[in-house]
Amino acid sequence: MILTREQLQDIKEKQSLPQVITDKTVTTYIGSSNNISYALYTLTSASTSWIYCKQNNTKNYIEKYTIITGRLKINWCDEQVILSPGDVIEPKFYDALITCHAKDIVEILIEMTSDYFERNFSERSIIHRDALRIQEVDGYTYHHCARIRDYSIELWKRMMPNGDGVDRLSLGSYFHDIGKLAIPIEILNKAGKLTEEEWKIIKMHTTLGAEIMRNHEIPRIREAAFIVEEHHERYDGKGYPYGLLGNEISLESSIVSVVDAFDAMTTNRVYRGAMTFEKAIQEMKDGRGTQFNPKVLDEFLKMLEEHNNQW
Repeated sequence: MILTREQLQDIKEKQSLPQVITDKTVTTYIGSSNNISYALYTLTSASTSWIYCKQNNTKNYIEKYTIITGRLKINWCDEQVILSPGDVIEPKFYDALITCHAKDIVEILIEMTSDYFERNFSERSIIHRDALRIQEVDGYTYHHCARIRDYSIELWKRMMPNGDGVDRLSLGSYFHDIGKLAIPIEILNKAGKLTEEEWKIIKMHTTLGAEIMRNHEIPRIREAAFIVEEHHERYDGKGYPYGLLGNEISLESSIVSVVDAFDAMTTNRVYRGAMTFEKAIQEMKDGRGTQFNPKVLDEFLKMLEEHNNQW
């Protein structure tokens, strides 16, 4: 399918078409033909997204992304290229997780085998619904969760370049604080020091969140529950809820733990202001081998350094 500028404008103007809208992307379902579904995927300027194709052995499986407007920078492993209108990404040719960064507003035509696309589109609608529930309760947590997902994926990509398991990590990191939906808002947003009893309640968000995940209607969310449960465990065994030690803690949870801690330090909270990056980095280094998995922390700090400590 080739879209003309007029057809593209027509799609945008048809507000009745099914859409999944997040803070940085819009997916508009166009329709299907001959077991192929078509959608328009729009990334806002300076936003980042990811593409990963599991090895799909289904005969005649199709998954293709064609740039319609804008410029898209993609990188995988050590390769990097700028794509322009007309260029195509076929994930089956990349044995790696692909990071896509929109240099400006980018519109992409998705072509995908219908069964796979429609299941994915439906699940993304439900995931976004649940994310909005978090936003309604705690706006900070909503934006915090989106940042934790994005940086967890990039860190995972460095440690597991073939991309295996990234879907589970993406969901577990995004919903790592979903258990806070069950915590009284007056405790979550308390400006002063928490009492011992309030702190016990706050710590319950890990097990409460895991329970929510394990009872979710989407199977792949249920599979990510362990990340929610473990993300406050410490490498030295002094974390919660179970006091797991060292490699008893999953790599996924160790990544979320590192990224979560750094984001918490460098953003304003109701009970304190943000630390400088320099102080936060030193705090992270001080936690190497005690709070944080050394290998994960070292890779995270290397990633920060390569990006000039920009977060």
